[in-house]
Amino acid sequence: MVVTAGSVAAVGAACVAWPLVDSLNPSADVLALSSLEVDISNIAEGQSLTVKWRGKPVFIKHRTKVEIDEARAVKLSELPDPQEDQDRVKSGHDQWLITIGICTHLGCVPIVDQGEYNGYFCPCHGSVYDTSGRVRKGPAPLNLEVPNYEFISPTKILIG
Repeated sequence: MVVTAGSVAAVGAACVAWPLVDSLNPSADVLALSSLEVDISNIAEGQSLTVKWRGKPVFIKHRTKVEIDEARAVKLSELPDPQEDQDRVKSGHDQWLITIGICTHLGCVPIVDQGEYNGYFCPCHGSVYDTSGRVRKGPAPLNLEVPNYEFISPTKILIG
C-alpha cells in the first residue's frame, strides 16, 4: 500500500512539474530562428545578399580576388580593431565574407559596397568598413561581427 501511494504521488508530482519545466524551453518560433540555411549559388562574384537571422541583417558577400587581395594587403597597425582577413572567413572559402550587418557604434545598419574602402558605410555616424568588414574610420570601435556559420555544401551555408 505504501509503495502504491508513493508511486501515485511521484506520478502526480511529475504531472505538475512537467508543464513548468517545459515552459522554460525556447518557443518554436525562436528555435526556427536559431539557424538559417542559405543558398549562395545565385550570388555572383562581387555581389552581396542580405538575409535576416535572429532579427538581424546578415551580409553575405561574394568577394572578388581584387577585394580579397586589398583586404589582405592592409597592415594590422592601420586598423582600430586589428584582425587578419583570413581570420574572418572560412579556410578554402576566402571569397565568402559573412557578417552581421549592424554597426558596432550604435547599432545602425551600414550600406553594402559603399564608403572609402568599398566595403560598408554607416551613414548615421560615418563609420567606414573595408571589404573584410573591418572598421577603418569613424566612431565604430569594433569590426562587423562574424556569426557562427559553416558550409554544408559548396552552394549552401548554415548560419547559427
